[in-house]
Amino acid sequence: MKNLYSEDAFTGLEAAIVLIAFVVVAAVFSYVVLGAGFFTSQTAQATVHTGVSQASSSMELVGNVYGIQSTGNNYLKYVNVTIALTAGGTPIDLSSMVVSYNDNAGGHNPNLTYEGVYQNGAACTNSLAGTTGSQSWCIAQKINNQTGEAMLDDNSQMIIMVGMPATATPNTQMTINFQPAVGAVLPITRTIPGGLTAVQPLY
Repeated sequence: MKNLYSEDAFTGLEAAIVLIAFVVVAAVFSYVVLGAGFFTSQTAQATVHTGVSQASSSMELVGNVYGIQSTGNNYLKYVNVTIALTAGGTPIDLSSMVVSYNDNAGGHNPNLTYEGVYQNGAACTNSLAGTTGSQSWCIAQKINNQTGEAMLDDNSQMIIMVGMPATATPNTQMTINFQPAVGAVLPITRTIPGGLTAVQPLY
């Protein structure tokens, strides 16, 4: 009796099934690899954008830091710091900035109170009156400011008064950190001189 079953035909069907299986597996693997690559590139892109945003929103110190003596006391009442944007920097809202203080005599304050923006130094000084120990800071003067009240923009400068604690005595090393909401922190480290006068630059 003649055998109707063909081994050749069955072998061809098996080969087709195996080929299709290989194609499907390769397609799935390619999709997974491409997906992982897209995710990695998007993460890298987000990291670059964040880095550029941080780097383009930095502040810098302008001129000297001046210490003002507390009348009748042997410590500083406050210091005056002038800040501006670095070249090409984007505007920074200083009202959301965190100012911290630390010295080697035991003085420490991780978040000084923000008192606001004033049109002259005297008004800013009055706002700091009686803050020794609790400490606060304010914007005493704006120079070439074109935008909002506390917005540090291009080509502008702001003079900031930072209240000092009673530990800000002669020969004390202190550090004031200005941390904006976006951008790098600006640390300022100075040593109070051995003898205080009404006003002195700090180095």
